[in-house]
Amino acid sequence: MDGEDRTPWQAPGRIALGAPERHGWWWKTLLVGWVLWLATITVTLLTRNPNLVPTLILLGSFLVPFCAVLFAVERLRGNVTALQIILAFFVSGVAGVLGASLLEANLHQSLWLYGLVGLIEEFVKGCILVVLGWRFAPKSATQGALLGATVGAGFAAFESAGYAFNAALGTHGIDIAALLQTEVIRALLAPVGHVLWTAIIGAALFGIAERRERPDDPGYAWSIWVVVAYLGAAALHALWDSMSSIASLLALIATGSTAQLLQYGFLLRRDADAVQSLSSVLYVCGLIVVSLAGVVTLWAVIRRHRTRARRRQV
Repeated sequence: MDGEDRTPWQAPGRIALGAPERHGWWWKTLLVGWVLWLATITVTLLTRNPNLVPTLILLGSFLVPFCAVLFAVERLRGNVTALQIILAFFVSGVAGVLGASLLEANLHQSLWLYGLVGLIEEFVKGCILVVLGWRFAPKSATQGALLGATVGAGFAAFESAGYAFNAALGTHGIDIAALLQTEVIRALLAPVGHVLWTAIIGAALFGIAERRERPDDPGYAWSIWVVVAYLGAAALHALWDSMSSIASLLALIATGSTAQLLQYGFLLRRDADAVQSLSSVLYVCGLIVVSLAGVVTLWAVIRRHRTRARRRQV
């Protein structure tokens, strides 16, 4: 090899990610971005300059997802470069929201709406993950989770930008308060939303591929467990999206207001306030439960494949 140190899976002419160098760029970028976001808010409120609204939307929507990508970049290893991972973030984000928008265009309000949305969006992200990760080697559950998180982060960033834009369109002009509220909530929930769901699919997809006789070769090995992981991620996604409705229903049942609502079509002010307060608590608790379920699922998938990998090495 003419003295060149190259891993078995590294293609000629490609600078691959070897042992990760963890410089903590993700949290440094998060801190700097947070300061810039606060500065943009301050200047926007002082000057009332509408030209700064796109800056607010971009900073608030992309900061946390992009930091998730930097977290992955410092831990991914194999025949990919940091630039390719960052490009995957943007490509998957644009392709993801476009694909989901096309497939969801004819959906109507129904009992199965959130389930269909979960299936569609996880399917779109899963397809993008398959394409982007096809030549990735070596494959492992951990590396699949990181690449899946990158794809999910791209989707979350562009989707959040859309929600922030819609929130800013107030009836009396640009609603900065609604825009900021939307960005804060979605930024806080981003790591346990699309990022987590797609990480589960990636961990299962790459974990199965790792079982092959030559795991340093690109490509995949298919198993029913990949489908199970996809359905599980879609189910968690659907529960997450429908949690507001579930919390409201549970609050009605718990306060004994269901019969009143069915009989009269409305609630008395006192009962409505009680239902709303309880619903808010149940909503937050529900999101926490779904998030923990997702984290435990991801941990279980990675641990299962790590255990199998160690057994093969013995």
